Amino acid sequence: MPDKQRVLVLCTGNSARSQMAEGILRQDWPGRFDVFSAGTRPTRVRPEAMQVMDEIGIDISSHRSKGLQEFLGQPFDFVITVCDNAKESCPVFPGVIQKFHWSITDPAAVDGSEEERLTAFRSARDEIRRMVRDLSI
Repeated sequence: MPDKQRVLVLCTGNSARSQMAEGILRQDWPGRFDVFSAGTRPTRVRPEAMQVMDEIGIDISSHRSKGLQEFLGQPFDFVITVCDNAKESCPVFPGVIQKFHWSITDPAAVDGSEEERLTAFRSARDEIRRMVRDLSI
């Protein structure tokens, strides 16, 4: 069996969108990809991201926020940016077959009640899942 293709998902903080995309790619394309995520300015995985992923049966509670530097020089088949800032500052990875850019609204930027924040995280999660399901690779 051939090696799995390697996918790197990038955003700014590696706190929500890229973490959710990493979890969804692993769940929806089992056995096909080795999936990693990173941020251009990593922070921490948001508890709201963990909660809304848990709602759909995907556990990202063991994920940690990682910096892009951890992956420089590593080969990737696909790079997916999930925010405009990451797209602009994405370095060149050798051997990348294809780059994808998904402009997903940052749920972590939403202020408001807990329910308003969770609604924003659910919306981002659902948009990412649609993009993953429409992925033609």
